[in-house]
Amino acid sequence: MDWLKRMNNAMEYIETHLSGEIDYDQAARIACCSTYHFQRMFSFIASVPLSEYIRRRRLTLAAFELQNSGTKVIDMAFKYGYESPEAFSRAFKKMHGAMPMSARDRGVSLKAYPRLSFHISIRGDAEINYKIEEKQGFEMFGVSTVIDDEGETPFIQIPEFWTKCISDGTVGRIRAAAGLGEHGQIHGVLYNNQGGKFSYMIGYFLPEGGLAQGFERLPIPTQTYAVFSTGVNPDGQNDIHHLWRRIGGEWFPTCDYHSANGPEFEMTYDRGGGMYEMEVWIPVVNKTES
Repeated sequence: MDWLKRMNNAMEYIETHLSGEIDYDQAARIACCSTYHFQRMFSFIASVPLSEYIRRRRLTLAAFELQNSGTKVIDMAFKYGYESPEAFSRAFKKMHGAMPMSARDRGVSLKAYPRLSFHISIRGDAEINYKIEEKQGFEMFGVSTVIDDEGETPFIQIPEFWTKCISDGTVGRIRAAAGLGEHGQIHGVLYNNQGGKFSYMIGYFLPEGGLAQGFERLPIPTQTYAVFSTGVNPDGQNDIHHLWRRIGGEWFPTCDYHSANGPEFEMTYDRGGGMYEMEVWIPVVNKTES
C-alpha cells in the first residue's frame, strides 16, 4: 500500500538522521501529511510519542557504540543531540539503568529499542462508524486550557479539565449561558495546535444573544469533516479515548483522506433514557484534492 511505503520511507529518513538533526516537517512531507497529523498518527499506532521513539533509538545506538568503540562520552553526547555530557548521562542512566561509562563493562545489562517499521496487521472485524459531512461555519463559546500533546497525556489532562470545570461550576455557567437545562450536554473543541501543545475548549454553540461575560469566542470556518461515532451507550460507557486511537491507528492509514488544519470536536448527545452518544469530528481533505 502507498501509505505503508510512505510511512516506512519517513522512518528511513528518521533512522538515517538519528546522529544529526531530524526535521519533523521533512518526515511528514515524506509521509504526505501534515507534521501535526504525522506525529499524532505515529503516537496512536506505535503507542509512544515520536519524540520518545527518537530518544530511545538514539540511546540504543549510543549504547552499542560505547560497547564497541572508544568514543568519548562527550563526543557521544553531542553526536546524539544532547547539550552536555551531564544531560546525556542522565538520559542514558534513566533508560539503561547504568551510566555511559559502565556500558563498556562486561555483564552490564542494557536496553535496546529496535527500529520501527510499519506492516499490515489484521485486527478483527470491528467496524468504525463514520460519515463525511460538509458543515458551514459557526461559532463556539466556552473556557479553554492548554494541553500537552505527548502520548497519553491528553487522555489524562482533558478529563482533569472537565472535572475541574464541573466542580467549580463552570460547566453549569456554560449551560446557563447557552440556554440549556441542568443536564444539557456540552462539547469539547481541540484547536490551535502549536507542535507539542494545543488548546482545548469546553463549550457550546454561541447563542443568538451573543457572548456572555467571562467566556471566550471561537469562530469555526466552513469545513469538511469525518464524523465518527461511539454508538449509543449507557451513561459513562462511551469510550471516546478508544475511538480516537482507532481513528488514528486504523481509519486514517487506510482511508482516502488526509487530516486538514482546523478545530476538532468531541460532541456529546443525550439520546434519552440514560443513553448517550459521542462523536469525534476531524476536518479532512480528500487525497485526490490535496
